Amino acid sequence: MTGFKRIYLLVSLLLLVGCQQSSPVESGNDNGFQLSHVVKTDIDMLFDHQVAVTDGLLRELMLKLYLRNPGYWRGDRFVIARNKVEFIFRLNEADLMRKTAGRRSIDAMQLAFEDGYTGDRVLALVFGLKSMILDSYNGRTSFFILHQLDPQKLYNAARNLEVAVWKLSNDRMLNGELFLISNELEGPLKNLSFERLFGKLIATQDLSAQIVADSTNRTIKNVLQGVARYVFLPL
Repeated sequence: MTGFKRIYLLVSLLLLVGCQQSSPVESGNDNGFQLSHVVKTDIDMLFDHQVAVTDGLLRELMLKLYLRNPGYWRGDRFVIARNKVEFIFRLNEADLMRKTAGRRSIDAMQLAFEDGYTGDRVLALVFGLKSMILDSYNGRTSFFILHQLDPQKLYNAARNLEVAVWKLSNDRMLNGELFLISNELEGPLKNLSFERLFGKLIATQDLSAQIVADSTNRTIKNVLQGVARYVFLPL
């Protein structure tokens, strides 16, 4: 099929999708089928799924951090930590940036580990992670054939997740206390649930990076492990 025919077919399908969305559908007759799926490749649908999975993992991460650092949710008079998580995830980016000194992505993540910061460190870290991961997908939460992703961005986001894990366990305030309590490494019962959560997020990013690199014949520039451990990488 020539390039012109591919474009013609894609435009035709998109027009059909538009007609389908503007026309009423009788209840019980659609069987879950959507014409928008016709213009999606398997990879597009995989990324749709991975974005949804990532969102769920970030919600779980925020809840766990609030439970380990209760002062950051009790100060806002929520009854339980989960209520604040749901509240935060309903806010738009502009509202969230007003709560993180105007920062997002890597800058918001770094804010969570700055000694002079007096705001919600859990919010700063998770919002930073969420907006950084979104940036690695070019700001998209749904993908179609013509949407092109950069494997290097996806790869760098994975390395930044590793940096966040390291900082949670190692970065401390001037008084010697951790900025945020996460894994429990001392005592008879060790809690490594945070590392497992981050492991899933990292694996998702690395898988996306490799799929895009393979499908577009692009090369990912690996970062030295020692450097990637301490510094957030630009996307």
